[in-house]
This record gives sequence, C-alpha cells and structure tokens, in this order.
Amino acid sequence: MKILVLNCGSSSLKFQLVETTPERIAADTDNVLAQGAIEKIGSGEALVSYRQKGGPKVRESKPILKHKEAIQTAFDSMTGPEGVIQHLEEIEGVGHRIVHGGEHFTQSTLIDDEVLKQIEASVDLAPLHNPHNLKGYYAAKALLPNARNVAVFDTAFHQSMTPTAYLYGLPYIYYTRDKMRRYGFHGTSHRYVSHRYAQIQKKTRADFKMITCHLGNGCSVCAINYGKSADTSMGLTPLEGLMMGTRPGDVDAGAVIYLVEHAEMGLHEVEVLLNKHSGLYGISGVSNDMRDLMKARDEGNTRAALAVEMFCYRVKKYIGAYLAALNGADAIIFTGGIGENAPAIRAQICANLDALGVKIDHSKNDPAIGKEADLTAEGAGVQVWAIPTNEELLIARDTLRCILNLPHP
Repeated sequence: MKILVLNCGSSSLKFQLVETTPERIAADTDNVLAQGAIEKIGSGEALVSYRQKGGPKVRESKPILKHKEAIQTAFDSMTGPEGVIQHLEEIEGVGHRIVHGGEHFTQSTLIDDEVLKQIEASVDLAPLHNPHNLKGYYAAKALLPNARNVAVFDTAFHQSMTPTAYLYGLPYIYYTRDKMRRYGFHGTSHRYVSHRYAQIQKKTRADFKMITCHLGNGCSVCAINYGKSADTSMGLTPLEGLMMGTRPGDVDAGAVIYLVEHAEMGLHEVEVLLNKHSGLYGISGVSNDMRDLMKARDEGNTRAALAVEMFCYRVKKYIGAYLAALNGADAIIFTGGIGENAPAIRAQICANLDALGVKIDHSKNDPAIGKEADLTAEGAGVQVWAIPTNEELLIARDTLRCILNLPHP
C-alpha cells in the first residue's frame, strides 16, 4: 500500500511517499518512494525541494500561497511519466502528524467527524501547531477524496503516564476543568527509537527500561518503563524540560511573572521571548544551531561555551532523574539532529555518569554520525546507543495499521 505522510507547519510542508505492507514492516523493508519539503508557504518565493528514489535532489522557487497548493505541488512532483506513481488514486492512505491529541487519544486513529472534533478541541492546547496540522488534512481530503486519512499524535505515546507523573502541583480544578497537565511531545520519535532498539536486540520494547533523548532544535527526554512512557520532560506545552534551540526549558514560573511586572512585557512579548529568543540562542547570542555553537566555542566564544555546557548539564540531570524514576535502565538512546550527529555532545552528557553505570567508548562514539551505533564502554551497566529517528516511517506504518485494523505495537 502506498501511504503519503504529511507534516504541515504554519508555513511549511514536509512529505514522504512510502510503500509498505505488514510483511515489509516485519522485515523492516518499507520502501520510501519520494520525499520533499516546501518552505515559505504564503509567499511568492516558496522553496521546494524534492527527491525521488534513485534520483537527484531537485530544488526550485515558485509562488505557493496556500497549503492546498503546496500539497498539489508535491503531487505534481510525484506523478507523471517520470514520477514514482502514475495516478494519485494509487495513494490509499494519508498519515498526518498531529501535535496534540489531548487526553482523548492513546494511539493513532482514522480521522472521522468525531476524531476531527476532538482534534479541534485541542487547538487551545497547541495553537501554534494543531491548526496548521489540520490544514494538511483538509487539503488532502479535497485532493485525494478516496484515500483514508489517519491522525498520528505526538502526545499519544505519553498517555500511559500516571497522574503522579503528569499532574502539576496546582489546584486540582485546573486539571479537571482546564486539562492543565503534562502531555509530552516527540512521542513518535521516542516510540520509534525504543522500538528500533528492541528490534536490534531481537526482543520487544516491553522487555526493556529505556531513557530516550530526542535532541534537536526541540528537545525532550522520555523514561520508558517496559514499553510504556512513564515520564517525559516536555509538559503542557513544548516549552518545559530541556534547554532547546530557542526555548528555555525549565524556568521558574515566578520569573515569567517578574517579566510581566517589572519588564513591562505583555502576553505576546513573553510568548515570543520564550519560544523564539531563549535557549541556546538566548544564552549564546550566536545561534540556535549546535554546530555553530561548537565552532564558536572552539574559537574562544565564552557565551557559546556556556550555552553548550548548560545544554549538556540539563540533559545529564534528566537522565539521572529518570534513572532514579525507573530504578535503573537497560539503555540510553540518543536521537534527533544533535543526538545523532554530535558525538562530542553525547560524550559531554555522559561524562561522569559512570557511578550510575553509564560510560561510553570514545572509539565507538566519535565515528558514529548519522547512523546506528552501540556506544557502550566495556563493563558499563547501561547500554548507550545512537539511533536515527524516523518519525515519517512510523506515521506511514501506523496509517497502514489503522486502515487494515491491525494492532499497534
């Protein structure tokens, strides 16, 4: 079955066309036929990049004003005499990344009127994401009327957390009335890499206790207790937890009140500060990109060095906390743009954790860039791995499972 995966942002679209079957999933031989991205939707110079299997990467600039036009552009690139499909009717399913599913969804699901109503009800919890995710759904429904649409939620994997882990110490009415609680995000990534680790070990995710570290521009850590998310660092919104590219992570709520009272900042200014101007960028004043910061650090920039040190320290603290929460772990897994491609950051995070059974072998770690690798030092009690994430593949697999009514592992 050919599955189109869509990830719609406010002015962007990422897409993949994946051919898969239950047998291909079991053998890990899913076939990515094409993939691409469209940026700056809404402008006269949208940036389109596309690559089909076995072909070169193609880039162009063209006017694209709406998400429906962006998806049509993706279709145009995939179809025709030289495309990977001849007709759009070959696409039987569309998998949509939906950031927030609230408490209602514990797994991916076919989109019907009731599901759509529940997704729309979660817009207040993710106003920067869910409305744009839904644009992809409406466009796909119009352009592919016969395809089945599936919602794959960032939050679903974390719905196994207990109230002990997900509640805030606020008056209980704010949970019952307003659903203020920790939801967690990056669920598809945490779920994929934990499954992949178990697959490598020729076992199931339910056989292990794991700590998965998704480190990119957005970052989160997840404590996985025998296959289920027990705790995660992001909260009601993706602002909580680790320090990230432009987000501060954990910050005293009183500090936000102080900004409002003493810096004369309004709600919008505080929102922009916390989402766009904090984190690695805010501390360094250089960049939100770890590659730029490491270069600046090596050239003697002290603020860049401080930003890197703070980043690694925060990850180390969460690993320690989750080792305590899980009463030990079988493995720590690094993924995401930083986790997969920055051996020096992995080494700095894992340094001086040997008392907790964590120690990496630098001869294994240093060459492990963008590939699966066991980084564990001999004699260490906790395995450390780098495993590239593949959220699009998981979305495609879940879409197939929903359409065929198969269980979700």
